[in-house]
Amino acid sequence: MFEFAFLGTSASAPSVHRGLSAHMIMHQDYRFLVDCGEGTQRQILRSGLGFKRLDKILITHSHLDHILGLGGLLSTFARWEAVDRIEIWAGESSLQRIHDLIYGVVLKGGRTQLKVELKELTPGMIMEDHSFELHAFPVPHRGTSSFGFIFAEKTRRPFLAEKASDLGVPIGPQRRNLVLGKSVTLSNGQNVDPDDVLGPPRAGAKLVHVGDASHVDDIVDFCQGADALVVESTYLEREHELASRFGHLTAHQAATLARTANVRKLYLTHLSRRYREREVLAEAQEVFREVSVARDFDRFLVKRA
Repeated sequence: MFEFAFLGTSASAPSVHRGLSAHMIMHQDYRFLVDCGEGTQRQILRSGLGFKRLDKILITHSHLDHILGLGGLLSTFARWEAVDRIEIWAGESSLQRIHDLIYGVVLKGGRTQLKVELKELTPGMIMEDHSFELHAFPVPHRGTSSFGFIFAEKTRRPFLAEKASDLGVPIGPQRRNLVLGKSVTLSNGQNVDPDDVLGPPRAGAKLVHVGDASHVDDIVDFCQGADALVVESTYLEREHELASRFGHLTAHQAATLARTANVRKLYLTHLSRRYREREVLAEAQEVFREVSVARDFDRFLVKRA
């Protein structure tokens, strides 16, 4: 299961009700910040999420409305010592701009215990642990080294507690070993194998996040079968030519992506002030019914059906 929090949902410039692009994804003890637009640290505080364990930042691309908040956030971390180490993952060109911002301005000549690790994104797996994997994939957007992200729980076999009880497996370490795929021997000498108490494999939850995108043809496969897809929707279809010129998607295109990729739920963000929320929702729902237009501080859970 993943939890997703929208911290900023506006395109290009903040509005009265919407901050710039920033989102938080939580899984067990992990917390990931995806993009860090201007004012993100205040949005984090207003959301009630706070800074605890926030040590991984994923940047979709180098445009200023997605990275300017890094300056204020890292300055606060350096002074408050909220965290002592932070990883910032981004494409090559994005990292150069972020490096200049951090070391040319924020931390220039200063002494701090904060350790900032700049890590270059490439397509493929970024990290994994026993329960999930995080992958990056390329996203076309106006010549930038842009990336989207896949958060995917690993396939698992559910533990069948009733079967274990019928076989006399006591609650405790032996059940834990069976879940880990290890056979156990009971006190009566009976051997119990994992296959005796584990059900058929079940795919885990899949959450896909796409930042700004010029078109969707190249990213359908990465979104395939997602339980939740978060993607930009800067324009309406009546201004398709304008969207194409500036390398953004319309609500119609985003909804078409969700339908083509067999997504369960679509969340639209990166919204322009030129449209009413209900216009964006109506256009998307003509193509794909299970869609929400995100607002700042909206939160949702991603579970496998």
